[in-house]
Amino acid sequence: MTRRAILAAAACAGLMLSAPVAAQQGPIARAIGAPDDLSITATVRTRLEGIEGQFRPTAARSDAMFSVRSTLAAEYDAGPVRFGGELWDTRAYGAQANSSISTADVNTLELVQAHTSIELGNWTKSSHAGSGLLTVGRYTMDIGSRRLVARNRFRQTTNAFTGINLEWTGHSGARLHAFWTMPQIRRPDDLQGLRDNRVQRDLETTAVQFFGAHATLPHVLGGTLEGYGYRLAERDGADRPTRNRRLWTTGLRLFAPPTPGKWDHDVESAWQFGTARRSLGAGDLTDLDVSAWLVHAEAGYTLMGAWHPHVIVLFDGASGDSGKAGQFGRFDTLFGARRFDFGPTGLFGPSQRSNILSPGWRVEATPTTRTDLMLTYRALWLENPGDVFATTGVRDATGASGRFAGHQIDARLRHWIVPGLLQADTGAAVLLKRGVLRKAPNTPPTGDTVYGYLDLTLTL
Repeated sequence: MTRRAILAAAACAGLMLSAPVAAQQGPIARAIGAPDDLSITATVRTRLEGIEGQFRPTAARSDAMFSVRSTLAAEYDAGPVRFGGELWDTRAYGAQANSSISTADVNTLELVQAHTSIELGNWTKSSHAGSGLLTVGRYTMDIGSRRLVARNRFRQTTNAFTGINLEWTGHSGARLHAFWTMPQIRRPDDLQGLRDNRVQRDLETTAVQFFGAHATLPHVLGGTLEGYGYRLAERDGADRPTRNRRLWTTGLRLFAPPTPGKWDHDVESAWQFGTARRSLGAGDLTDLDVSAWLVHAEAGYTLMGAWHPHVIVLFDGASGDSGKAGQFGRFDTLFGARRFDFGPTGLFGPSQRSNILSPGWRVEATPTTRTDLMLTYRALWLENPGDVFATTGVRDATGASGRFAGHQIDARLRHWIVPGLLQADTGAAVLLKRGVLRKAPNTPPTGDTVYGYLDLTLTL
């Protein structure tokens, strides 16, 4: 598919999604007359995105892609027992033969959720024991800040898990979330299968297990305190090499949400330890001792009056690997999302919570109840100059190219064309390459990176 064809397809999709008939139909459940105990929701999101001045060493220097994500979710509430399921279908078209497309962009006809949930405890208003929900089957999870465990929103595909999940809330507002899962391994995972939008069932296996607990305590030091501990244990499978990660991740977070006329904050720190191998190579059989860290800190203030501007200063840091014998220091972000911290992903997304030091600022505003704006600036450094910078693939193993990588600026505009039904989301990002992104031996000679996208989301 040519770029002209991609643009035409995106325009046609936008016209179809914005047609008056879609707004008149209303939510799908109402349209089919679903009973009160049956909820049905569906979404269709089209995305057109393009990148120039690629930062990845081997990917297409210029690329464009049109993708469609469709979801259908249903839940039947039979009193103390609920039955739920959700189907995702994400397809991408028009990417270059050597595109950076991955399982983050394509996952066709997949039942990412299929579960039974049981209500626990006394659910009456006079309850002092608390209440809970036990879920068994396939499901998605948003935990805490979503930096380590998340149901993806901007990304076209999502993390999902198969296992057992318990959420308990006490009468004081304290919460406990405990789980044991097998993370779903998205397929197809080969370039040709992704380009062909091949239908292939996602895999879950006891060879990859993820479990842990997350606790929340309200009213601590003017905010909410969270503490967590996660375990990821994996081993190689048939035709599926891994780094044999045996990781423990523990962390604390203290935050207060934005409120007009007040200061807010979000501070999180995590330490990761255990063992892992340095690569996926079949000949790499050496387990390394892992010691890695993550820090996020931000402070913001929301002004009173029109637009409610929210001004934030922020910092993100995550360790890189020094390459020392017997040790591994690169932080593993597990199953987290990153758009809300590091800007758009898709064909872009140079930054993540690995080998990075990044101060910056952000301004958010809501001109109307239907429109919101965001502008973010970040300066980018490597925590370890000899390791790969974040998710770029760029590396100078000698460290001679230094630590500085450049500047990133991104902006976003979202607007409800039809409130609650049709939303447009458009954004752009610029990566001004400096230092290691220009000097490293494998950096592509492509100049600065420019990226843009347009989403249209229909919700029924």
